[in-house]
Amino acid sequence: MDLMHKRTLAVALALCCAALPYGQAQAASNDNNVEWAGLFHDQGPLYDSAPEPTSSQAVTLTFRTYKGDITSANIKYYDSADGAFHWVAMHWVSNDATGNFDYWQGTVPASSSEKYYRFQINDGSATAWYNAAGTTSSEPSSGDFFIVPGFKTPDWMKNGVIYQVFPDRFYNGDTSNDVQTGQYTYGGQSTQKVAWGGSPFAINGGSNNLVFFGGDLAGVDQKLSYIKQTLGANIVYLNPIFTSPTNHKYDTEDYYHVDPAFGSNATLQQLITDVHSSSNGPRGYVILDGVFNHTGDTSQWFDRYNWWSTSGAYESTSSQWYGYYTFQQWPNTYSSFYGYSSMPKLDYGATGSAVRNQIYGSSTSVVKTWLSSPYGIDGWRLDAPQYIDAGGNNGSDAVNHQVMAELRTAVKSVNAQAEILGEFWGNANPWTGNGQEWDSALNYDGFTQPVSEWINGYDYSGNAAAIPASQFDSWLHGTRANYPTNVQQTMANFLTSHDIQRFAQRAGGDIWKTYLALIFQMTYVGTPTIYYGDEYGMQGGNDPDNRRSFDWTQGTNTNAAVALTQKLIAIRNQYAALRTGSFMSLLTDDTNKLYSYGRFDQNHRVAVALNNDSTTHTVTVPVWQLSMTNGSAVTDLLSGNTYTVSGGNVTVSVNGHYGAILAQ
Repeated sequence: MDLMHKRTLAVALALCCAALPYGQAQAASNDNNVEWAGLFHDQGPLYDSAPEPTSSQAVTLTFRTYKGDITSANIKYYDSADGAFHWVAMHWVSNDATGNFDYWQGTVPASSSEKYYRFQINDGSATAWYNAAGTTSSEPSSGDFFIVPGFKTPDWMKNGVIYQVFPDRFYNGDTSNDVQTGQYTYGGQSTQKVAWGGSPFAINGGSNNLVFFGGDLAGVDQKLSYIKQTLGANIVYLNPIFTSPTNHKYDTEDYYHVDPAFGSNATLQQLITDVHSSSNGPRGYVILDGVFNHTGDTSQWFDRYNWWSTSGAYESTSSQWYGYYTFQQWPNTYSSFYGYSSMPKLDYGATGSAVRNQIYGSSTSVVKTWLSSPYGIDGWRLDAPQYIDAGGNNGSDAVNHQVMAELRTAVKSVNAQAEILGEFWGNANPWTGNGQEWDSALNYDGFTQPVSEWINGYDYSGNAAAIPASQFDSWLHGTRANYPTNVQQTMANFLTSHDIQRFAQRAGGDIWKTYLALIFQMTYVGTPTIYYGDEYGMQGGNDPDNRRSFDWTQGTNTNAAVALTQKLIAIRNQYAALRTGSFMSLLTDDTNKLYSYGRFDQNHRVAVALNNDSTTHTVTVPVWQLSMTNGSAVTDLLSGNTYTVSGGNVTVSVNGHYGAILAQ
């Protein structure tokens, strides 16, 4: 059985026992039967004393069981330093406020080595095992929790909200730099200027990549009040902005200059300064798109069309940049990205190679230049980084991981708090699990895909793929288990990206499905990431239709979805539990399409109830699992209504395709 199926089975077994009535703990006893429904641990602040330990910090772990249910508990951890398992006996420390649960603790000693741990829980002759993948009756062989000493992900990512901008389509702040129709040709096609609000498809058989609307960095700067104040987002992620002949600019011509259609290096510098300012909204951060797997064929290093006065690799085998690329038969057969001849792959060669030094190794490298003064960007989003390698292979090999580790060292040497965000559409654990490469990744696998399938009944490509709430919960659980907690908390959770159909398109234009998705996005584990226009339900099919120009008649908080986004971001900012607190599943109801979960820390307990049905439902949320006491009050942060915990539950009416955020 593969790992994902093991995880799904474990979670399903746990869920079948999760609906026990309040007061079940009173029936728990030493009866040679471990009550699975009472077991809980994650690496939230109440259960892990040091989620990001240094090599000199011991880690005290807390485990929850039903009161009086077990006779002993142990931590079993694997230490990569000696390749062996070690045991730590746990001891009882306290009960929770409701009297339903016991807390047990044990401490893993400090060291610099990476460790993986699971729990053994015993009630007389009965044993259960618990790790990040769930609860099992036999010892698991995978899915353990992580301890990665010395691995720190940026706190501003854990606590922030990203707004992703495709520059040509956001706002035209400087019409003097607009690309005009017929201004230049590239690959035998001419540029086309399209009026704002027009179609992103080329007319008369031209290239979609050469359709320009006029959006630029000055436009982003002029609309910062919308991003930072109207919405409250504080991290601006820009799709590529460096010189390139296309509108998407994933075919870089010059890594050291902003494309003239977007402005100048000085324009970027001003934008960064204004994003960083706290006088125009929250202090912000800037992430740039680093396309380091390949260049464009118009790069000076390659120069397929003789645009430069120097000789590029395509023009001469004696070019100083010839070794930057891998030719099977010079000049027309060479390694490229997905076979696109316009995107020749860079050859990273051996340690200390010219390409490595050019991209990240030297003080004047691309990576370090933009992280350093006078620009001071706050992070890099890495495009297609799994393909980076030597010799024109397909990446994901030893060289790829070596390069990623070197790149991390280079980035952190300039700014230890900078973010490294990798693009990967599957399980990104190979690059994030050891703390030596990326900080986090784009969460296609653990957010975008399952959210679309549960809410819309379609995958992110628009194919029919409906899943019930229980499978949605299992999917989320399994993908969280792939990562250390500090990686989970900085995964970029987006409904849409520039590479897939718009969420609202998959929702059939039902704005209520966008409402529901936004509520989940802003209360789930990870960094909420808004692809421009998703906040008002912009529609669009596959590329380039997912890159329509922003409709500024919708970009105001008089728009209900925009106003909801603003409210949700404010709620997220107010409650640290929604950012770095524990996550606990509370309820799945496949029949009524309901899902409930808790987020909590030492200061607040928040229960979220989601209704994915088209009609209103009454939801009974078992908040006693969050240790909410009978008679205590909770407030729905969306409606303002107040409820009282009774019988361990809170009962709330939730509109179709909407939610409640119940906080105390």
